[in-house]
This record gives sequence, C-alpha cells and structure tokens, in this order.
Amino acid sequence: MSTILEGNPDKNLILVAGRSHPKLAADVAEQLGIEVLETTAYDFANGEMYVRYTESVRGADVFVLQSHTTPINKSIMEQLIMIDALKRASARSITAVCPFLGYSRQDKKHRGREPISCRLMFDLLKTAGADRIMSVDLHAAQSQGFFDGPVDHLIAMPVLVDYVRDRLDLSNISVVSPDAGRIRVAEQWAQRLGGGPLAFIHKTRDITRPNQAVANRVVGDVKGKDCVLVDDMIDTGGTIIQAINVLHEAGANSITVVATHGILSGPAVERLKNCGAREVVLTDTVPIPEEKRWDGLTVLSIAPLLASAIKAVFDDGSVAELFDTYPEHHGQGFLFA
Repeated sequence: MSTILEGNPDKNLILVAGRSHPKLAADVAEQLGIEVLETTAYDFANGEMYVRYTESVRGADVFVLQSHTTPINKSIMEQLIMIDALKRASARSITAVCPFLGYSRQDKKHRGREPISCRLMFDLLKTAGADRIMSVDLHAAQSQGFFDGPVDHLIAMPVLVDYVRDRLDLSNISVVSPDAGRIRVAEQWAQRLGGGPLAFIHKTRDITRPNQAVANRVVGDVKGKDCVLVDDMIDTGGTIIQAINVLHEAGANSITVVATHGILSGPAVERLKNCGAREVVLTDTVPIPEEKRWDGLTVLSIAPLLASAIKAVFDDGSVAELFDTYPEHHGQGFLFA
C-alpha cells in the first residue's frame, strides 16, 4: 500500500503522525486507503525531540495528525517540530490535524493577568508553518477566530448520536447539558434524537481553582426520563459526577453520559465506574488505554470522520456537507476502538 494518495491535477496527499496516538493514525490511514508516512522520531537525553521524514514530501498536501494527550506539552511540541520540518522540506500545504486541541478550554480571560492560552496555541501552529487546522469539538466554537486561516471544526455529534439512538427509547429521552453554556449543543442533540425535552444543570465554578465546580440543581423536566448527559470533555470527572447526582435526586430513570474527549485524568475512572450511570460513551480523539477502560464504557472511533474530512479538504470539497450525510457517505458504519 502506498503512503501517497494521488489526486488530480498533480496533487498528492500524505498523512504523517506523531507518537501520541498511533492507533488513530493507522485507522485514519486505513480509511483513506494509504499508509502513514514513516517518520524517524526520537528523544535526546535531555528531552529534546528529533523528527525526520523518510520520504520526500515536496509539493505534497500533508496532514499532520497529533492528538494533544499526556504528556500534553510534549505532544504539542512534537507536532510543531513536525510542521516545521515539512515547511523546510517544501510541502505544498500543511494541515495540522488535532483531534483534541490542547489548551482549548483556556479561550477567555476570567481575571486580570491571565493568558488566553488557546489563542497562543493557534499562533504557535501558524508560526510553525500550518496553513490549516482541523480539530474535533473545540471547547468554544468561536476559538476558530484565533487562527488567521481555514479551520475545520469537526463535530463528533453524528458519531455519538447514531450510537445512542439505537440504545434508548426516543420517546422517553431528555437531553441534559452539564451547564448553561452548552445548552445550544444540547438543543442540537435533542433535534437529532426526535425533539425531546431539554434540561441543564445550574452550577457555579471557582475560577481561582482548576477542576472545581458545584452543581446546584437541574433546570428542566427529567423525572422518569432516560437522560442523555452531553459534554465536550471529561477530565477529572468532577463536574459530570455532580451532574449525575443531581439528576438522580431529581428522579431520572437512567443516565447515559456522552462526551467527545475522554481525558480521564486522576480519579476520573474510579468516579465514573461508581457513578451509577447506565453507560459512558466516548470517542478516541485521545488514546484510552486498557487500564482506563471498564465494562460500562464504550469508545467509538473518530477515524472515519477524520478521514472523510481530510479527503474533502484534499479534493476541495465541502467539509460541512459531511455532517448532513454522515455516516452514509462513507458506507462503512462506525468503527469501535
């Protein structure tokens, strides 16, 4: 199998990947019908990284896939070095594919003398040489405005909705947002699940302490309902656990937790194992090792969506149209990680 997907006229697609999530890179390459271009990469004794491509990338449209996972700063730096190497090797175009974009939750200033680290991330990718950025479920969609160039903001909702739709009684579903800020996303979920009722968790957050929030009460009708609790990421799991407790107290019949990014830091796994949720559904935008999996967890592959978006960009097609027809347009259904 070739490492190059040939296009017309005289266009070649190459997929390269860092070391943070090799399985996802292999799955995306399989969907595209190519192989990941072999890369020589290693660390020096002091932690510095070295990257070199084993084949020419001159004149090619190169997609650099790297999910920003633990150790997150190393993952980011490796991708920046890979992009710089491509720029100096005369790649025709460089797209940074970041299924999970590090620092994306730091997209605004809450207090004086704080950074806007999400903006810095986009600036770093641009300075390294990225012409385009592709990511899945940014913490805030308006973050795309931080990058002076095309940003393909993919949404995992079609992948997740398709799975949930077949496992719950749609006539008894209530879609729940873990906070008021994501109610618009919950509305989109409700529309795709048949237009059921909406609810959200009223919570307060201590902006001086990370991963600290207090769920106060549920706003909306959840009594006797099969609740679908939707969020963009689960880090330590504290916010989700509190939301689950509030829903149980409000009389929810069952709770299915759905999120795009399963970061699962610190006590998250133990918390989710014992939270009383019917099921936890995540995608593999970041790797979820076997030791962080349990019987109540389902991990869906994001590879078909990424591959379809990469192919659309390469063919100068519409990325937005993918979400109107997914998964029918690729005809392969969903892969399970």
